[in-house]
Amino acid sequence: MIIYLDQQALQVADGLSVAAAVAGSADPRTRTSCGGQPRTVFCGMGICQECRMTIDGRRQLACQTLCRDGMQVERSQ
Repeated sequence: MIIYLDQQALQVADGLSVAAAVAGSADPRTRTSCGGQPRTVFCGMGICQECRMTIDGRRQLACQTLCRDGMQVERSQ
């Protein structure tokens, strides 16, 4: 299936979370901190909030969201 990460097509396997798909991409950042530091998945179970991304127009935790074909995913600034 294909998801769109920052408007770029990314081929992903069925059953992956958005966090796993982003972690396996060429750029594993999920967001940029207020201080400008790149952030990525840390706990993988929704407690740390490091994987907050905009998914189909809504801020969500990427580790708790399964990929769907055509999904639009944006890194948060």
